[in-house]
Formats: sequence, C-alpha cells, structure tokens
Amino acid sequence: MAGSRSGAGAGATVTRHRGHPAAATLLTLLPALLTCCARCAEPSKPSNIILILADDQDVQLGGMTPMKKTRTMIGEAGATFVNAFTVTPLCCPSRSSILTGQYPHNHEVRNNSLSGNCSSPLWQKGPESEAFPTYLLKQKYQTFFAGKYLNQYGKKDGDVSHVPPGWDQWNALVGNSQYYNYTLSVNGKEEKHGDSYEKDYLTDLIANRSLNFLDNRSPQHPFFLMLAPPAPHSPWTAAPQYQKVFDDVKAPRDGSFDKPGKDKHWLLRQPVNPMPSSSVSFLDNAYRQRWQTLLSVDDMVELLVNKLTSIKELDNTYIIYTSDNGYHTGQFSLPIDKRQLYEFDIRIPLMVRGPGIKPNQTLKAPVLNIDLAPTILDISGVDLSTVNVDGQSFLAQMAPSLRNGTERPFFLVEYTGEGHATTDPACPKLGPGLSQCFPDCVCEDAFNNTYACVRTLDKEHDMQYCEFADSESFVEVYNLASDPYQLENIVKKVDPAVLQAMNQRLIKLQSCEGDSCRNIK
Repeated sequence: MAGSRSGAGAGATVTRHRGHPAAATLLTLLPALLTCCARCAEPSKPSNIILILADDQDVQLGGMTPMKKTRTMIGEAGATFVNAFTVTPLCCPSRSSILTGQYPHNHEVRNNSLSGNCSSPLWQKGPESEAFPTYLLKQKYQTFFAGKYLNQYGKKDGDVSHVPPGWDQWNALVGNSQYYNYTLSVNGKEEKHGDSYEKDYLTDLIANRSLNFLDNRSPQHPFFLMLAPPAPHSPWTAAPQYQKVFDDVKAPRDGSFDKPGKDKHWLLRQPVNPMPSSSVSFLDNAYRQRWQTLLSVDDMVELLVNKLTSIKELDNTYIIYTSDNGYHTGQFSLPIDKRQLYEFDIRIPLMVRGPGIKPNQTLKAPVLNIDLAPTILDISGVDLSTVNVDGQSFLAQMAPSLRNGTERPFFLVEYTGEGHATTDPACPKLGPGLSQCFPDCVCEDAFNNTYACVRTLDKEHDMQYCEFADSESFVEVYNLASDPYQLENIVKKVDPAVLQAMNQRLIKLQSCEGDSCRNIK
C-alpha cells in the first residue's frame, strides 16, 4: 500500500487515513513534540559568571586605553559603568570587600598588613567563611580561582595549605603580585615557579589554567571563574613581546598632575613641588610599563571569549571586568601609588557583558565594589535577603527586565593608614610613622593617613566630604561639579549647616551594617 511506511525508523508503521493527511503528519511529529515539551519543562541552567580582577588599574588616567580587545569584547558587547568606585583604595581591604560585599568596618580588614587583618586567622574564621563563593557552591556552581588573592595569603608557615571555602579549584599566589619567581597554592599544595616565560609568566598561566578548567567542566552545572592577574601592579614586568611597545607614552599631564596640595592633609603637603625630574622620569616609566603588562590581560580576555564561543557558553555567561582600586602617577606631586581619597585612586574600571544586557550601554549610576558580591549572587539565584552584605545588586541597572533595582545617592569611602614604627633608613630625615617613601623620599602613606569620606553623586550633587583621624581632625570638602580634579578644598567656604549634615551622615555610614548601609537618608 502506498505510503504505508514512514521515516520514523525500522519497523515503524503508520496507517494513513485517506482524506485526512494532517492527522498522519501529526502522528509523525508527535514523538518530537513530546520530547520538546519535556525539555521545556526542565529548569534552565543558571548563567555562568567570570570575574576578572586587575590589580591597581586606574580608569581616570587612561588605564583602559591599551586594552582594545577588552573594551570591544566586554564593554561594547555590554555595559560600561562610568561611575564605579572602590570603598577603600588598597588591595587587601578592597579584595576583602569584593569577596564579602561589606565595607571594611564590617569585615575588619583595614590594610595590607597582617596586623591590619589581611588574610589573618580572624579573617579566615569569620568573613572568609561567609564570602560569596560559599553560596555559589551551594547553588551547584563549579568554582575556579587563579591569581592574586590577598596580600598576606600563604606568607605564614603552613598557610599555603589553607584553601578558603567555596572553591573547587584553587590556584592562588602566595603574597603580593609577581610575574615570575613566585609560589602558588594549588589546591593547598605548594607549587614553585621560575623565570621561564612559556612556563611561568603568571598572567598567561592564569589564562591557560582557566581554559583547561572550562575544557574539563561538567556541562550539566554552571561555572564561576575568578581570575586575578598581577597586572598592572608593580614590578610591572611585561611579557617579552610587549616590552618595547608604547615607547612614546607618558603619564597624562592634565588635571592635578604636579599640582601642589597646599590646602590638603599634611601628607599631601609634604611632596616637593614641582617634582624633581628623577620622580617624573620614574613615574613615566612606571606608567608605560603598566600599559605593557595589561596587553597580556587583554590577550587573556580574548582567549576566554573565544573559548566560551567554541563551547557554546558565551551567550549564557556574564563576564565582569574590574580592578581592586585606582592609581595615581604624579597627581598632587605624588609619584606613584594608591591609598588616597581622591578620584584617581577610588574610581575603578567596570564593564559587564552577559544575558539580558544590551550592547554599547554607558551607565552613570554609582556602583561600588561591595556591589559585586550581591550582583554575582543575584545572577546565581541566591535570595539576597539571606545574605549579610552592605552592597546591593546592580543587575537591574544592566538588564532592567531581570530585577527591580534602586540607585544610591551617596556612599562611604574609608581607609586606615599604614606606617613604620621606626625611621626609614633610606629617608632618615622623615622620622617614624611613615611608609611607601619612594622615589625621592616622597611618602605615600602614614599611620594618620586614616580617613572616612561621604561621596555624594546624584543628579543634583557631586561632592565629597572627608574627615581624618589625626591630631588636627582635618577635613577636606570638594565640589566635583565645578572642580572635578579636586584642586580646592572648600571646607572654609561651605555653610556650617551643610558640614554638620555631612558629618552626621558620615557617622551613620561608619557604623552601618547590611540594610542600614543602603537605607541611610
């Protein structure tokens, strides 16, 4: 009989009903329809997440300029936040804020020293045990870390064996950023590296191990990668192929470059102005070498995006690119460093691409590094009301259809200064209590470089109010709407009632926790 067999498979016979061809077609399609409905009923896999955390990358002074691939593959493919800030401009406390979603006064990591609680036993027993990766593991994410963790990590005997909770694969640098001749903790075991570019260059090693992790992942579960390359932190060792690029590049000379800090905290009044040529030459070389190191990070981003494309995960992956803090090169005659309250040190790059994020967005709402943890957990499906964070998710700002979000008009920036109990032998005239005194004995930090600021940024106000914990009770106030480079401290020109209101707001922020940090009026 004509048409008595179908292509459904050997032995599959379908009787055709004359005069009703649609019925035969329906019977043929029925198995496929049933399969489709079954798949539709399955819950979709949560989105993957990759966090790339640079070290000391500024945004105000052109720090993103050399990274063309990153700007194209993440920024232009998604959202760029032009008002992203760290709540503390130093590596260890900032990274601790990223991991916990908390201000330093709550996670209690104050600076890069062990006495400042950087990767201390108190940190490990407390805030680290509740950091956001622990929640991701409960959500069945496959988690991977590679690169710099916290400045004091692994430096005490036996600490290399410590693997923080929440990580399936752990490749953490012992101590501060290096490019060669370093030690890693690989899942709790010591792994020493030398000076071979092919085997040891840390940025490339991070890239290669992340690609290997993606190749060996379980496709049934989502993944989270946190990649923390050393660039562009000192010692600014570029890959061999990039050591001669940017030969004519110099640090920007505009804004507050080599301007005197005459009305600022005493630490800003101590540099020689104008800077000696030796300081200018030093900072220009540093600026150029920082750019060179970032080219390898740019290559890493390209490798990751290409890998995600090849394994068909790019469209279901959020990629976040940011830094722990900003940086300065010559501003207010300070040669090189971070740690200061000014925009060049507290502003950070932030770009995100991922599901639901329209390309080529420029977003102006203020976003903080303490918002990264709640945003990542929001993406993963965690109920944020169950998590103790001071920050808030910015997922709604990137993809408004996904969540209901709010903007914050002001936030806290806080820092606890570091100093040496004894005089620096290289700078005997300076006395004790200072640190980071290079080049030319210009000190970038001190015990009393301890401050807290309210940074206000909304449609009507663009201001900063800061109080120092020193014998002068020094105060700095800036109207960034008219003075974007913070050249003039206007504390003596502001209405005392306004200063009083800012002081009260600062007091509330310095003691806030959780919801109260987001709801202060």
